[in-house]
Amino acid sequence: MTEITQLTPHLLWQFFNTLCSIPHPSGHEAAVRQWITDWAQERGLATVQDTVGNLIIRKAATPGMEQRQGVILQAHMDMVPQANADVNHDFTKDPIQPYIDGDWVRARGTTLGADNGIGLAGCLAVLADDKVQHGPLEVLLTIDEESGMTGAFGLEPGMLQGKILLNTDSEQDGDVYMGCAGGVDANITLPYLAESVPADHHAMRLTIKGLRGGHSGINIDEGRASANKLLAELLMDITEHPSIRLAEINGGSLRNAIAREASALLTLPADVKKVLSEQIALRQLQYQQEFQGVDDFITLELVPAELPHRVMNTDLQQKLSSALLACPHGVMEMSRDMDGAVQSSTNLGVISTEPEHIYVQCLIRSLNDAGRDRVANATAAVFRLAGAHCQFDGAYPGWQPDPQSNIMRLLLDTHKELFDVVPEVKVIHAGLECGLFKAIYPDWDMVSFGPTIQGAHSPDERVHIEAVSRFWQLLVRVLRHIPEDKAVSRQL
Repeated sequence: MTEITQLTPHLLWQFFNTLCSIPHPSGHEAAVRQWITDWAQERGLATVQDTVGNLIIRKAATPGMEQRQGVILQAHMDMVPQANADVNHDFTKDPIQPYIDGDWVRARGTTLGADNGIGLAGCLAVLADDKVQHGPLEVLLTIDEESGMTGAFGLEPGMLQGKILLNTDSEQDGDVYMGCAGGVDANITLPYLAESVPADHHAMRLTIKGLRGGHSGINIDEGRASANKLLAELLMDITEHPSIRLAEINGGSLRNAIAREASALLTLPADVKKVLSEQIALRQLQYQQEFQGVDDFITLELVPAELPHRVMNTDLQQKLSSALLACPHGVMEMSRDMDGAVQSSTNLGVISTEPEHIYVQCLIRSLNDAGRDRVANATAAVFRLAGAHCQFDGAYPGWQPDPQSNIMRLLLDTHKELFDVVPEVKVIHAGLECGLFKAIYPDWDMVSFGPTIQGAHSPDERVHIEAVSRFWQLLVRVLRHIPEDKAVSRQL
């Protein structure tokens, strides 16, 4: 037990504390799914695991509410595994260490997993608390949302009977979401063409660190620096010195997180080190000024390293540097329909040097398929000019807003009744699973809401304590006021 279990609502925070103790990064949800299954079955709740690993839990209606429309509460079981460079944390084995920091809950040196652990804990708390009034209830817990939406892709028709879906994966108290961006992964490979290390060379490692990073959709319009894009600029500086050679480049770890760190292994003659150090110092000063107030702790570091056994040939070095610099990154287009909403964006998320090739991964997002495809084609064109192979995987649709949504109107009215504020209705520039659900269950009436979570997908992740309380109050009140299912009423 940790101090967060003393927070209110107690049941929700106790479940979240348990979730923190069970490792559950994307692709490793088996342990947390088994714990939830065992817990639900001990309470006499029906559970079903589908073919891809999603978990469905059913709870009968509160007596007297059997005629209400069926509701599906939905969350995903996985979390983004990100840790600070100085933190040794195995996300497949080590528990998250949450703690209270003023008005917030954080984790020690890692992502917290409030995305979507708070929503998941809220779903379990509804199942556990018999004082919560509701109609026929299903809880849908999906796998692998963060790294590929595998669970949502694999959900089959006919598995669920409810008509209303409450998605708990939004991250701003006081906002209600009725649409989201779709996306696609660009997976790029460039053959590693090697040469021997020149005889008079020494090795140096250039590292960019200290960046904020963040969610590649929600934070993409805030002007945060990308370590991968900054390193691309530095590599172009380096190519001006033909005696400096590039052996490897690595940056970022997730396609849906803005890269916080990146590094390049270089070889160079001893007499060039001073010139390179001076150039890096100038870039450091430039970045400190350029990103002041946005990314205040950008650090460039050049240190001796072990001499590699190969370097890239000069043609590859030039083409790779040019392609990374030209690669689209950030906001591509703003929405014409919703003021202040991002229409299309892309994130240069991962660069890694493998034995046979250099691998690059970008996540492209857009509110419509045309915008998504336009950015995807531009990305492919840049890298194909450099001789790379570009493959697109995991395309998923956006969730188009429904202005006639009944559940949206109920949520707005309930929020006003509880807190005397009408929430803002928004479209989120992130990949909620709702777009995929809508393709499988086109008649579902859907809405997404949640507490304030900042710094998602980074070790700066934190959740606002009071916002969690408001999220719970809103969830409970909405469930109580779900209207009757007219078709069921007529049958009775």
